[in-house]
Amino acid sequence: MKNPIQPKIGGTFIPVKDIEVARDWYCGLLGMSASDEIVHGHLYVLRLQDGHNLILDQKIYAKRKKNTVPLFHFNTDDIQKSYEYINDFEAQNVSDIEFNEFFTFEDPDGNVLMICECSND
Repeated sequence: MKNPIQPKIGGTFIPVKDIEVARDWYCGLLGMSASDEIVHGHLYVLRLQDGHNLILDQKIYAKRKKNTVPLFHFNTDDIQKSYEYINDFEAQNVSDIEFNEFFTFEDPDGNVLMICECSND
């Protein structure tokens, strides 16, 4: 049988306490326009440029344990400008830039995220 599973990730679930607050925060972080399209009363899908989706999910918030490591990272071409942007944004617990490549921060629900300047070598 040919393997029907595609080697790509379609979406990443992020547990959030308040779907509307989280929608507005993530849309603001990424410079995206927020729509009112909340699915089933607890899901909001941010469709990213690369085809990957961030799925904010209010229903799974209470079932999760607090993360101490990043769920994923956002790419950047300029780690210093990204660091300045995040420090001016409503992010919490922003770390220092490490190895001149990445830093972490938290969303309003305590989810740990990362910004990473990755070379495309």
